[in-house]
Amino acid sequence: MDSGSTKIVFDCECFRLYKDGRVERVVGTEDTVPAGFDADTGVTSKDVVIDATNGVAARLFLPSIEAVPAATKLPILIFFHGGYFVVGSPTHPWFHRYCNLLASSARALVVSVRYRLAPEHVLPAAYDDAWAALNWALSGADPWLSEHGDHSRVFVTGVSAGANIAHNVAIAAGVRGLHTTTPAPARIEGVILFHPSFASEQRMEAESEEFCQGNRIRWAAVFPGAKGGLDDPRINPMAAGAPSLAKLPGERLLVCTASEDPRAPRGRAYCDAVRASVWRGEVDWFESNGEEHGFFVPNPVCSEAIKLMGRVVAFVAG
Repeated sequence: MDSGSTKIVFDCECFRLYKDGRVERVVGTEDTVPAGFDADTGVTSKDVVIDATNGVAARLFLPSIEAVPAATKLPILIFFHGGYFVVGSPTHPWFHRYCNLLASSARALVVSVRYRLAPEHVLPAAYDDAWAALNWALSGADPWLSEHGDHSRVFVTGVSAGANIAHNVAIAAGVRGLHTTTPAPARIEGVILFHPSFASEQRMEAESEEFCQGNRIRWAAVFPGAKGGLDDPRINPMAAGAPSLAKLPGERLLVCTASEDPRAPRGRAYCDAVRASVWRGEVDWFESNGEEHGFFVPNPVCSEAIKLMGRVVAFVAG
């Protein structure tokens, strides 16, 4: 056997990446649950196809509307799951449960996007899929979105790699404008980044060399065409040549970090950079104490996860 097919270049709790480009996903990372009614939250979900040619799809989550006046529209949350760009999906039990809770708690229509995964589909495939999904959702292409969604109150959000995607589609919307066909123009009101995955070629003082080297290896595997390695603007939004953060759409930004997450310093630096860009909106930062990266997805009912959800609900409510 070729040594390139057996050499592991990156290994974590979710997957292994091999030198020849193969990926071995850990048992459980590809588990799925069906859409339908969730008795615990009163949320109903369904799956929709956005683009059959490349497999882009979404799971929509609609909270109970029985006690809501018929004319009341719900804010729309466009949600991108995490997983290093390599694992995860809206149908995974963790993300399915979290989106049920998010829709119920925030009283919002959640659009959880299924984008193509690396390394079978290297970046920028996920970015392209996310951009297509955002514009699809804001065009009211599905009856739930057209009948129940408030297209003037859209929030773009994601976890980890999904937060990276959320930033990139948000900045694209600010630079290019949205490509929608709704009678009234769609409007992004805010951006919510949960534990965003950002990096750069230059290590921050709070980051270990091991952590940075892991970022470098993984980024090269999922985006071999990246310009400047970790200084590609899509992983380093403060890099030279990156679009100005003043181009972010909306009026409010919430960045959530965890005190024990090695990615937290980048999240704080991102907030500082947005403020320094003289962005027109309000920048908020919320940190969960004593918790690690993405803790609230597998454990959404722990005390810090409940506090985090409360902050998100207040943010969406305005």
